[in-house]
Amino acid sequence: MKLALLGYGKMGQEIHKVADKRGHDIVLIIDNDEEWIEKGSLLREADAAIEFTTPDSAVENINHCFEAGIPVVVGTTGWIEDIENIRRKCLEDGKSMFFSPNFSIGVNLFFELNRYLASLMAKWENYEISIEETHHIHKLDAPSGTAIVLANDIIRNIERKEKWVKELQENPDEVGIKSYRSADVPGTHKVRYESDMDDIEIIHMAKTRKGFALGAVMAAEFVRGKTGFFEMKDLLNTQKSQTSQ
Repeated sequence: MKLALLGYGKMGQEIHKVADKRGHDIVLIIDNDEEWIEKGSLLREADAAIEFTTPDSAVENINHCFEAGIPVVVGTTGWIEDIENIRRKCLEDGKSMFFSPNFSIGVNLFFELNRYLASLMAKWENYEISIEETHHIHKLDAPSGTAIVLANDIIRNIERKEKWVKELQENPDEVGIKSYRSADVPGTHKVRYESDMDDIEIIHMAKTRKGFALGAVMAAEFVRGKTGFFEMKDLLNTQKSQTSQ
């Protein structure tokens, strides 16, 4: 495939390495507004774009891809208030977009584990629930998109929980999310169920950015030639079907 990379920080550079190893060509790299002016017209030459930038840039970059008529894979978080408008535009205009707050295959399996554990713990009201997430100091949004997904899945499965809050919970219907920023941590997420008698914890700890980059490139491969709004569950279901054949 011919890929465009929108954003060339540490994630963009790791995606470049993974794409090279999988035989793809990087035909465009854009990392700032000046580069959009200088070479943004080359976007149409790509088969797909992979977008990892900042919350302030994501929506504009997505619209550039829609206008160019190419699929866009988006890993930027922190712009959730616009997601429904973008989803609607994508579907109504016949565009193609793949969005995930976390492209790690392991994290998405962790999501499934979190949902299953929440369903088991729903009737045990003596356990309080909290989430912790730790990322590198350059991550701008807090809590992370991954932590928010974990919290929302808990809320859907446990009736006594109604919303998530930053830092410590103050009311019994809340799930508290504590955020830490430290050095160059790729991403660690912990879900804890705590009672007077014991604790139950599940943890996902990313060792490098390679897992996120691989998932993003696989998403670009998946979305090529398709129209619609896609998520990691669509990619994982395809992988499961291929494995079972």
